[in-house]
Amino acid sequence: MNNKPTIGITMGDPAGIGPQIIAKAISDRKLLLHNRIVIYGANDVLTLEADKCGINPNWFRVDAKSNRASQPIDSAIVVLDDSEEGLLHLLREPSIVGGVVSKRWVEIAIEDSLRKPNDPRKIDAIVTAPICKQSWQMAGYKWAGHTELFAVRTKAKRHAMMFVSEKLRVVLATCHIPLMDIRNVLTIGKVHDAIDLAFQGCKQLGIESPRIAVTGLNPHAGENGLLGDEEVRLIEPAIKLARNNGIDVRGPFPADTIFTKLESFDVVVAMYHDQGLLPVKLLSFGSAVNWTLGLPIVRTSPDHGTAFDIADTKDANPHSLIHAIGLATALISPKPLLKSTL
Repeated sequence: MNNKPTIGITMGDPAGIGPQIIAKAISDRKLLLHNRIVIYGANDVLTLEADKCGINPNWFRVDAKSNRASQPIDSAIVVLDDSEEGLLHLLREPSIVGGVVSKRWVEIAIEDSLRKPNDPRKIDAIVTAPICKQSWQMAGYKWAGHTELFAVRTKAKRHAMMFVSEKLRVVLATCHIPLMDIRNVLTIGKVHDAIDLAFQGCKQLGIESPRIAVTGLNPHAGENGLLGDEEVRLIEPAIKLARNNGIDVRGPFPADTIFTKLESFDVVVAMYHDQGLLPVKLLSFGSAVNWTLGLPIVRTSPDHGTAFDIADTKDANPHSLIHAIGLATALISPKPLLKSTL
């Protein structure tokens, strides 16, 4: 086990489907062929979800506040149990306690990912189950989401969300920003960083010469300035700068047509969240993975939210989480990735 990389999985909001999809994912022994797993969350919540789904607990529990948590543990799956009173009785909705514990689990995982290589608590990558942004807000945390928290805690100079699936790859120039604010946030630098990070991300995925498409912000990519000038003022200069740096990038293209030409590109850089996520979830929902580019650590997550509406059922699908664990494992592997395996 000491030769295998360690993947940390944060449980997400305990009232959502995070605990259930984790219990289902780790019940697959094939998942442990290439890594070991450390789960940051509440053992009683995970056990309850496993029992509900007819899954036998196959993990080793360690009290997160005990000395044992800082000692070497030679087990395939470890749950660092860090609970809070009342978690088993949470309603399937946003809550203060859900926000407190889900953020705490992420913070501890980030700390462990930044430890020295010989530290027993060191983890090699993080996979985050879904949090509820409203729960974080109710608990007094002002973070827009996981992505922004990871960027600040790891002191990343730049970052972007990349969604990876077999059918398409999308990078977002802006992340969790209200639609009405995008015009005031979008800059040449943001667009160029997204292009450059998309290029670097594709290289990490084993694509030797990435072909990048960039969307416009406005309908018809601005129609030569008739429907907005952001394409001329911001996006075209960013594309030109990237080309001057040797990147094969084209655009800006109308966002309503570029996703019909995916065979011509390896990745699409979209200007805002829903512009890029609509095609991802239409074509690859349940199998796409969110990968945060630009961090000094590997962080991935499934392509869905907490799904409070189905959390009381046994119907939560773990496939996106399984893909997120698989991508995280591949990204920290010393062997190069092959495009055909994604």
